[in-house]
Amino acid sequence: MSNILVFGASGQLGQCLKAVSNSQGLTSILFPAESEADILNKDVLKKLFDTYKPSWCINCAAYTAVDKAEDDIELARKINKTGVENLSDLCLEYNAVFIHTSTDFVFKGDKATPLDEDDPAEPVNVYGLTKLEGEHVVTAKLKKYFILRTSWLYSEYGNNFVKTMIRLGAERDELKVIADQVGTPTYAMDLAKCILHIIAVNSTDYGLYHYSNEGVASWYDFAKAIFDISATKIKVLPIKTSEYPTRAVRPAYSVMSKSKIKKVFSIEIPYWRDSLITCISKL
Repeated sequence: MSNILVFGASGQLGQCLKAVSNSQGLTSILFPAESEADILNKDVLKKLFDTYKPSWCINCAAYTAVDKAEDDIELARKINKTGVENLSDLCLEYNAVFIHTSTDFVFKGDKATPLDEDDPAEPVNVYGLTKLEGEHVVTAKLKKYFILRTSWLYSEYGNNFVKTMIRLGAERDELKVIADQVGTPTYAMDLAKCILHIIAVNSTDYGLYHYSNEGVASWYDFAKAIFDISATKIKVLPIKTSEYPTRAVRPAYSVMSKSKIKKVFSIEIPYWRDSLITCISKL
């Protein structure tokens, strides 16, 4: 297999890609440290592409602090758009296939049926807007790309909702969790396996795809499942979004249809709760 370069290697998806590639015995996948792979530094990136001449480039690097992004628009845009532009330029120059991860937060959230790839993207926050701008850069510059939108990502690595709930469950007797925002929790290990499958089959079915686990949940459902599976005794109270105001608006409904990715790649996608059991058993 030709060389694969991963950017954002220290993030949770990057670490999941490393774990899955290790378990599959892949040696051609490279995880440069962020000090050597700053996506905002084109000279540094050029050196990496020159050295390794990758056939595939996976971008897991992103500005993901949703609330903070509202006041930090410049940095969010630099990482989520300009950084993506830098990688796209080099993928074009070196004829590498670009795999870029995006988000369900590109949607407004006012539709109540699963969202297809061709549904209109109308972000309601800065994070979603800058991620959409990044998508537009990729589609404008490249033909050989896969954009994978995902949602509510969690794993054994990094900071995420599952680890936060387990920590709060150990500290408190009662917790209020939003029950009127609906989406799909996604285990980053499952997404990592999907990405490596696309590379393994050397796919040329380029384009935009949705990938999350199967099923539907509110944040309240997700929290309840975490506490049930981890046998944490805590009272969980459902609340409305209006009772827990945040700096950034979130889409009320961001469940994505996975029909396209399942059909094109003949993959089975695990149900969110089954994957959650797997993750918690490892924590």
